[in-house]
Amino acid sequence: MVAQTRTANTTQKKLSFNEKLVGKNLGTDALLKKLKALHTELSELDQEIVDVNSLSSVRTQLIHTSLLLHKERGVKAYVACCLSDILRLYAPDAPYTVTELRDIFQFFFRQLSAGLKSTESTYYNEYFHLLESLSVVKSVVLVCDLPNAEELMIEVFRDFFALVRRDLAKKIELFISDILIALIDECQSLPSEVLEVIMAQFMDKNARMDQPAYRLAVQICNTTADKLQRHVCQYFTDIIITNSRDLQSESDFEEIRTAHELVKQLARSCPSLLHSVIPQLEEELRVEEVQVRIIATQTLGEMFGDKGGADLIRKYPSTWSVWLMRKGDKAAPVRLKLVESAKGLVLNLPEHRETIEDILRLKLLDPDDKVRAAVCKVYSQLDYETALHHVSTSQLRTVAGRGMDKKHTVRVEALNAIGKLYALAYPEIENGDPSAIEHFSWIPGQVFHIANVTLESKPAAEQVIADHILPLPSLSNVASTSTSKNNEVDEAAWTDRLLNVMQYLDDTAINAMLSMSGVKINRPTAYEHFLQACIQNNGGVIDENEEVVKQKLGNIIRHLSKHFPDPHKATEDLQAFAKANENRLYKLLKTCVDLQSDLKSIVKASNEFLRRVEQSHESILSTMSIFLRRCTLRILNQSSISPLLKRLQKSSSSSIASTMTKHAHQLLTYVSKHCPALYKAHVGELTKAIADEKNTMVVELGMQALAAVVRTDESLASFDKRTLDRVTKYALGDNARVVKFASRLLASLKGCNEQCMDVIESVAQRLPDAEPKVLVAHTALLVQMARFRSEAFEHRSDDIMAFLVKKLLLAPSLNDDEDMDVDNDWVHDDDVPPILRARIQALKVCRNRCLAHASSPNAIDIATPALKMFATLIQHSGSFKVDAPDSPSVKSRMRLQAAISLLHLSTVEAYATVINPHFIWLAITVQDPCYHVRMIFLTKLISLLSPRKLPPRFNTIPFLTVLDPEDDIRNRAMAYVSFANRTLPPAARVEYLEVIFIRLLHLLAHHPDFSIDHENLQDMAKYVEFYLDQITSSENISLLYHLAMKAKTVRDAESHTYSEHLYALSELAQELIKARAQARSWALQSFPGKVKLPSDIFRSLPNPEAAVKILKTVYLPQETIEWLAEAAKPHKTAATAVAKEKRREAREARDRRSPPGAKRKASRPRANGTAKRAKPSARWNSDQSETAESSLDSEDHSEREFPPSERHTSPKTSKSGLSEDEGQDSDKEAISVREDTSKARRGGRKARMRAKAKISQQIKRGTVRSKRS
Repeated sequence: MVAQTRTANTTQKKLSFNEKLVGKNLGTDALLKKLKALHTELSELDQEIVDVNSLSSVRTQLIHTSLLLHKERGVKAYVACCLSDILRLYAPDAPYTVTELRDIFQFFFRQLSAGLKSTESTYYNEYFHLLESLSVVKSVVLVCDLPNAEELMIEVFRDFFALVRRDLAKKIELFISDILIALIDECQSLPSEVLEVIMAQFMDKNARMDQPAYRLAVQICNTTADKLQRHVCQYFTDIIITNSRDLQSESDFEEIRTAHELVKQLARSCPSLLHSVIPQLEEELRVEEVQVRIIATQTLGEMFGDKGGADLIRKYPSTWSVWLMRKGDKAAPVRLKLVESAKGLVLNLPEHRETIEDILRLKLLDPDDKVRAAVCKVYSQLDYETALHHVSTSQLRTVAGRGMDKKHTVRVEALNAIGKLYALAYPEIENGDPSAIEHFSWIPGQVFHIANVTLESKPAAEQVIADHILPLPSLSNVASTSTSKNNEVDEAAWTDRLLNVMQYLDDTAINAMLSMSGVKINRPTAYEHFLQACIQNNGGVIDENEEVVKQKLGNIIRHLSKHFPDPHKATEDLQAFAKANENRLYKLLKTCVDLQSDLKSIVKASNEFLRRVEQSHESILSTMSIFLRRCTLRILNQSSISPLLKRLQKSSSSSIASTMTKHAHQLLTYVSKHCPALYKAHVGELTKAIADEKNTMVVELGMQALAAVVRTDESLASFDKRTLDRVTKYALGDNARVVKFASRLLASLKGCNEQCMDVIESVAQRLPDAEPKVLVAHTALLVQMARFRSEAFEHRSDDIMAFLVKKLLLAPSLNDDEDMDVDNDWVHDDDVPPILRARIQALKVCRNRCLAHASSPNAIDIATPALKMFATLIQHSGSFKVDAPDSPSVKSRMRLQAAISLLHLSTVEAYATVINPHFIWLAITVQDPCYHVRMIFLTKLISLLSPRKLPPRFNTIPFLTVLDPEDDIRNRAMAYVSFANRTLPPAARVEYLEVIFIRLLHLLAHHPDFSIDHENLQDMAKYVEFYLDQITSSENISLLYHLAMKAKTVRDAESHTYSEHLYALSELAQELIKARAQARSWALQSFPGKVKLPSDIFRSLPNPEAAVKILKTVYLPQETIEWLAEAAKPHKTAATAVAKEKRREAREARDRRSPPGAKRKASRPRANGTAKRAKPSARWNSDQSETAESSLDSEDHSEREFPPSERHTSPKTSKSGLSEDEGQDSDKEAISVREDTSKARRGGRKARMRAKAKISQQIKRGTVRSKRS
C-alpha cells in the first residue's frame, strides 16, 4: 500500500466527531447528516498530523452491518467515503482484520459498480471521492494480502471493465487504470481469469482507441508489460496446446486462429507484451501442420506490415528471416498468405523495399496460379504515392508481364493492377509530371502489346483499357430522357486523353489500339448481323423461313463465340439473349453500333443496356459486356472528329503539342481510310478546313476525308462552285499529297467530267517540261484519275503512258557515291528523291489503269505490257536491265512497288492467270535482302489475304518467312496464319490453308536456292516444319500426308529437274509428318476423300510404269535420311536446343557487330539454285518414253532403295495424274514393290548387324594380342 510515512509530531490533531452512527431509532436523514459531517472532517484531516486513536470509535462503527447493508444509497455512499478516508489516515497499516478488509473492499466495489453511472447520478461526487482515494492512496493493494485475493481481483477487474464502458469522465478512467495497475504490480500471482478479462478487450472486432475499455486495457498492458509478458506467453501457449491435440477439420483451428488474432491486436497496441510470444510464432513457421504454418505466416505478415513492423523486424531479425523463407514453402497456401500480407510491407517498410520486391518478383513466377494472382493483386491495392515512391518501374513491368500468363485469373489481376495504377497516375501524366511519366506512361503501350499477342489475353486487356486507360466519360444522371446540362460529356477532354495516351505508344501499340477501336471492321459487322438475326428470330416465333433464320442466327453465334474467352458459355449466353427478345435492349444495341451515334448517346445507351441486362439476365452479363465493348466505338467515334480537327488547326510548336498534332492527324487519316462514314456529320466543317490554304496539313487531311466520305455516300457530293474551283486548283498544285486527295475528290464527284478532262489535259501538256517536284504532283494526279476516271484518262492515255514509260521509267537514273553504297539499300519516305517518287507513281498509274479496265473485254491487252514490266522489275532486282547502274535504294523501291502492284492485280481473276507464271519470283519477294521490302510486302500481302481477295496459292508466301533474320517479320506472318487458321470457316480453311500444302512443296521445289544436298534440304525442312507447326492438327494430318505422297504421283509442268526437286520434298514432308504424328500419338490413317491436284503446275505421268519407278526411287541423300531418323528419336529436343543456342549466340555476335538499329539483310535467292547441287545419280526422267526407261534401267545399278517415307505401312493413296481416278493399276504394283523392298531392307539390316559384330570381335582380339606382345 502506497502512503506517506508518519512523522512524530507533538501537535497531532484529533477527530472532533463523537456522535453515534449505530443505534435504534436513528433515522435515515439524521444518519446521513452525521455521515456527511464525519466525511467532511475526515477528508480534511492530514495523514501526518492526525491522532489515529481518536478514530477508533468511528472506525469500528463504520463497518457495522447496519451501515454496510443499509437500504439507503446515500448512507452507503458516505460510509464508503469515510472508510476510504480511514484507510488513508491509517496508512500504511490497516486498522481492520483480514475478514473486515475483505468485506470493506467488496463493499467499495459494489458501491462503485452500482452508483457510478454518470455525472448526473445521485452521490456522484461521493463515488468519485471513493475512486480517487483508492487510486491515489493505493489502499486497494491491500486486496493482494487477503486470503481470497484472487477471487476479489477477478471481481474487481470484471466490475471495473464493465464500469469503464459507461463512457465516464476521463479522470475516472485514469483512476481505474491506476487501481488496476497497482493490483497487478502488487499481486503475487496473476489469476488467469484476470488476464482473460484484459485479453477479451482486444478480441472485440470493433476494438479501437476511442473505446474506453480497449483504451484501459492498452494502458494497463503497456504499463505492466514486464510483469504480463510471461502470463501472456503462457496464455497463448495454453490455447495452442489445448487446441492442437485433435485437429481434424477447419473448425478445429478456430481457437488457434482466434489466439493469433489476439496476438495481432496486441502487436498493434502493446507490442512489448509479445517478447516471449514472437519466438513462439517463429517456431510455428517450422511445424509440419500446414494450417498452423498458414496461420502463423499470415499473423506475422500482418504484424510486419503494420505501422510498427520496422521496430518488430529490428527486435526479432531471426523471426523476420524465417518468415521470409516461407516464400519457398512446399505448401502453396502458405506462400499465398505470405504474398497477401505484402501490401503492408510495401507501405510501411521502405527500408526493406529491395527484399520485398525480390520476393514478389520471385512469386510472380510461382508454380501456383493463386500465388501469382495474389502478387498482382497486391499492386492493384496500392495508392498512387506508394506506387510512385516505393515500387520500382522494373517491378511494375514484371507485373505487367503476367498479363500473358497461361491462367486467366493471373492475367486479369496483373492487367487490372497496372490499369488501376495508370488511372491513378493519369492526372499527373496529363500535367507533365516527369516522375509520373517515367513510372507509369508505358503502361498503356504494354497493355496494347499484350492484347495484340494472344487471343487468351485479349479480353482481359480490353477490359482494362475500357475501365482504366481509355474509359468512357461518366454521367451523373444516366436517364436517357434527361436533357440537363449536368449530363453533358466533355468530348474534348475525352479525346485529349486518347492523344495523351498515344504520346507514349510505339507503332505496334498504336496499331493494336487502332485495331481495337473497331474503326477498321468491315460493315455491317458481325455484331450488327447478330442483332438483325435476333430481331428476325423474334424469340423463336418466326412466321416464315424458320429454318433459314435459325441457321443464320446459329452460324453468327458460332462465329462470334470463337473470339470469347469461353466459347461454350458465350454460345449459350448469346442464344439466351436472342431468346429473351427484348426490344429495348435491341434498340440500345442499335444506338451503340450506329456510326452516327455521338459520345453522349453511346454512354447513355451502354449504361442502360448493362443495367437492364444485370437486372433481368445477370447470368449473361459478362458475355454481353464483352459483346457491347467490342461492338461499340468506345475509343474513336464521330464525337472525336471536331476535337481532332481543332487540334490540327491550333497546332503549336512545342514538342508535346506537335506530338499530339501528329497523332491527331494519324487518327483522322485512319478514319478516312477505314471508316469515312464518321465524317458524315462533319462535311461542313471539313469544307471550311480546306479553305485554310496556309495550313497544308489541314487541307491535305480535309481533302482526304472529303474524298473518302463522298465515295461512301454520293448524296454528300454537293459542293458550291467556289469549293469546286478550290479543289480543282489544289489538283493542279505542286503539293503531291494535296494533289492526290484533291484529284481523288474531283474524280469521285458526279458531274465533274469536264473538270477532270481539263486537269488531265493540262497535266498531259505540262509533263515533258515539269520540274521534279511538280512531276511528282502530276503523276499523283494521274494515279487517281487512271483508277477513278478512266474514261477521262484514256482521252490522253497514249501521250501520258508514252511519257511515263519512255521518258520516266526507262530513263537512266543518276547516282551519287552515297547512293552507290551497297549497305544503303533503302531510302525512307521523307527522303525519297522527287524523280524516284515520280517513277514509283508512274508504276502505280500503270497498275491503276489495269484495275480500271479489269472488267473490259480488252483488259488483258491493256494489262500485258504493264504485267511484263512488273515481272521484269522483280526478276532484275528493281531494274529493267540486269546490268543497270541504279543505286540499291532505287532498286529496292522499284521492285517493292512492282511486287505490290502484282499483288493488287492478282485480285483480278483474269490478271491472276497471266501473273501465275511469275508467281515464284513474286513469292520470294518476301525473302528480299532489304528488310523494308520484306516487311512492307508482307504487310500488303496480309491485308489482301485477310479478306480473301487473293487466290489460295498466295497463302504459301507467309511460310517463306521462317528463315527471316528479323523476329517481327516472322511474328507477323505467324500471327496472320494463326488468325486465319482460327477464324476461317472449315471449308475455306481446307481450301486456303490445307490443300495449298502441295503448292508450298511446288514453290519450294522451284525456289532459286533449292538443291538436293543435305545442307539445303535441312533448310527446306524448316519451311515444311514451319507450315506443320501452324496448320497441322489430328484432324488434317491425314490430308497433309496424302498430299505429300501425291507429289510423287505427278510431274512438274516445267521440267524434269523440278520434278526431282518435288519428289525429294515429297519424301522429306512425309517423314516430317510421320515423325510429328508419332510424337503426338496421332493416328495417321488413310485419307478417305479425293483431292484434285492443281493442273496449272502439275502434269500426269505418262504411264503406270513411270509411277512405279518414281515410287521405287529415293530422291533424298543418305545423309538426310539418317538425319531425319536421328531427329525423330526422343533425344532430339536436347539436340535441337543446343543447336538453337549456338545459332542464337552466333546471331548475337553478328548483332553486336552491326550498327545500332540496323536491320539484317536476308540472303538474296540465287538466280540458279541448281548450280550448288551435287551431280545426281542417273534417275528416270518422267518425260521419257517407256523405251527410254528400259534402257536406263540396264545402266543404273546403283539406284537407291525405297525412300524412308515408304518403309512403314503408309496410307493408301490414289495414283499419278491430276485426278484420283487415274492410274488405279499402278497403285497395286506400287504396294507390292513396297512390300518386297521392305523385306529386302529388313534382311539387309540383319546382315549389316552381323558384319558389324564380327568386325568388333576382330578388333578386340587384335588389341589383346598387341598388349601381350
